[in-house]
Amino acid sequence: MNLLNDLFSTDYGLMSIIGIGFMLCMAAFFLRMFLVKMNEPPAPNPAGRAGAGSGSIKGPPLSR
Repeated sequence: MNLLNDLFSTDYGLMSIIGIGFMLCMAAFFLRMFLVKMNEPPAPNPAGRAGAGSGSIKGPPLSR
C-alpha cells in the first residue's frame, strides 16, 4: 500500500506515471503509423526508370 501511496502522491511517482504514459502513447502512435505506411502502395520513381540513382558506377572502374 505504501508503494501506491508513493506512486500517486510524490513528485517522482507522478513523473514516473507521466513518463510511462507518454511512452505508451508514443508506442501506439508509431505502431499505427508504421502499419499504415506498410499498406501504402510504393511511390513512383521520380526519375522515370528503375535503375536511375541506384548507385551503379557508370564509366571505367576506379583504380587505386
